[in-house]
Amino acid sequence: MLINPWDRGSDDEWRDWLSTRDFGVLAANGPDGAAPILVPTQFVYQGGDEVVLHLARPNPVWAAIEANPRLTLAVTDDYAFVPGPWRAPADTPPEDGVPTTYYASVHLVCTAEPVDDPAAKAALLDRQTAHFQPDVPHRPIVPGQPPFGRMLSAIRGLRLHIEEVRPKFKYDDKKTTDFQAAVAEELLLRDRPADPGARAQLLRRRAARLAEPGDCPVEH
Repeated sequence: MLINPWDRGSDDEWRDWLSTRDFGVLAANGPDGAAPILVPTQFVYQGGDEVVLHLARPNPVWAAIEANPRLTLAVTDDYAFVPGPWRAPADTPPEDGVPTTYYASVHLVCTAEPVDDPAAKAALLDRQTAHFQPDVPHRPIVPGQPPFGRMLSAIRGLRLHIEEVRPKFKYDDKKTTDFQAAVAEELLLRDRPADPGARAQLLRRRAARLAEPGDCPVEH
């Protein structure tokens, strides 16, 4: 993923953003030179340098992890297509504007640690359940006991130890803050399903630029 200097997210920024997301794509190198294995999956990130999740035992990703435990979890959200006329410079026809796509994407390069101990798996699942259904009662998972304990053998837990982070927040920060405000207004008026999230990120990035001492963004 290309990350330009103006797109790179800060440590606090990606952590705050990721703490409110819980679905991404796990990418592991295929064994013996095979194509990478991509696994859409829920996960839990609660700060620090660890992500937890679980997958079915028959999932082919386990063979890839055994061959190479280094993998990437990619999380992308808050995206929106920005038409060319919205981005056309003031002295050019609207139809000459260059379109783009706004999005936030955080790639976590991790070392995978499978979790097979029944008690450790139960604790991991309890943690995930508390995250995904905090307002719904759920019975604690006890290995060997109904209703869920006997199902533990069908899954494996996974801890991802974060070693490198590639955070990108692509919201035209190379443009002026006035330009960003104009696009934010267009997103508000268009109001497609994904537009509010992209607009919120655009305005948040714009506000951070305006708060920087001596920041005088210019068009280029």
